[in-house]
Amino acid sequence: MPLTDAYNRTIRDLRISLTDRCNFRCFYCLPHGEPSWAKRETLLSFEELEYIAGIFVSLGIEKIRLTGGEPLIRRDVPVLVEKLARLKPRLKDIALTTNGYDFVRHAEALKSAGLDRVTFSLDSLVPEKFAKITGVDALERVLASIDLAQRLGFAPVKANAVIVRGHNDDELVDFARFAREYGIAMRFIEFMPLDSGHDWNRELVVSGREMREEIAGIFPLILKEANRGSETAWKYTFADGSPGEIGIIAPVTEMFCGQCSRIRLTADGQIRTCLFSTTETNLREVLRSSPTREQIVELIEKAVLAKQRSHHINDPEFVQPERTMSFIGG
Repeated sequence: MPLTDAYNRTIRDLRISLTDRCNFRCFYCLPHGEPSWAKRETLLSFEELEYIAGIFVSLGIEKIRLTGGEPLIRRDVPVLVEKLARLKPRLKDIALTTNGYDFVRHAEALKSAGLDRVTFSLDSLVPEKFAKITGVDALERVLASIDLAQRLGFAPVKANAVIVRGHNDDELVDFARFAREYGIAMRFIEFMPLDSGHDWNRELVVSGREMREEIAGIFPLILKEANRGSETAWKYTFADGSPGEIGIIAPVTEMFCGQCSRIRLTADGQIRTCLFSTTETNLREVLRSSPTREQIVELIEKAVLAKQRSHHINDPEFVQPERTMSFIGG
């Protein structure tokens, strides 16, 4: 039987964080420098990840996304991708989310190992603004990574921009133009309370509706599907037939928890059922105590059953999780 939570949602997407370290210092994630990193010995090894991934796939997981931190900080990621690719065809998709800083060096090996898709973080198209947002002067490296991903045949190539009022909301149309010109899928994400400084302010949230309206005012959009199912983004094509795609991810103003199909595994082996969970299930501890396969399955099923109906960002009693996005895995 597939993994199903208490609200009859089937879990088919697993996001695995490979490291909590990152070589960027984005203000919406790590504004105050380096937090207390997980100790090396707490990180799950590739052999442990291969074993756990096999169990998850046997329970119905169809997609695995490798995240971080910045996953390519971890050594030999193509080796892990090759291990995961052995789970195909039951595993239908292996994806990677990266800031693109070091992607060029690993791109061909990742493709050969079996990586299907890649998503880049791209929070500005203006070099000075990019450096201010990320703390790194690396826009040209990211753009080169996107270009290489397309040439190597990764499809679709996506770019994520976290839109924050007063920082990059004036670039929405430029991002859309970039998507049209380069034929990529551009994803716009609302600013979420996952920063290490806990300085998130609702006034800085640019709503998904605002984003759509501003882009559509210049480039009319057509909604691809009336029902997005378990997808996080509302997807749009350009009405004039230009290549590229626009996606709007609005977890704050247009909550999509009702059909959530995702579960997360942190780099130090904690199962999280939601980005905003305040509790975790320690899979690492059980995994390293010589359990039977059935005991691990039981732990996973129990964690999934405890998945909450929704997040509580908009509730007065909302408590921001202690871990930032860098620790949780995007």
